[in-house]
Amino acid sequence: MYRTFLHSKIRDVRITGANLEYEGSITVDGAYLDEAGILPGEQVDVLNVDTGVRLTTYIIRGESGSGIVELNGPAARQGRVGDKVMLLTYVMLSPEEIAGHKPIIISIGARQGGV
Repeated sequence: MYRTFLHSKIRDVRITGANLEYEGSITVDGAYLDEAGILPGEQVDVLNVDTGVRLTTYIIRGESGSGIVELNGPAARQGRVGDKVMLLTYVMLSPEEIAGHKPIIISIGARQGGV
């Protein structure tokens, strides 16, 4: 039996843009994704700390070093520029893998101008 665990978390990050005229997803600075081990197209939960909204979408890789965290498509209605969010991904582990698993958790606040 496989069980689902946190794989990575990007925390202390702010929404920098919202683009309603897009098919959907969230665009995130590629450097943040590399550090957290998140791949383009990977499913991600977006937790809006300011509103309590939770949504599931997929990642689009933004330009590394840009600081971009942009909600796209219908997700753009779930947050505003400046809202603090967390991005979470998960992994399914076998019983043998569980003991050795350690999630990757990074904090962006200071790099994005403080949170």
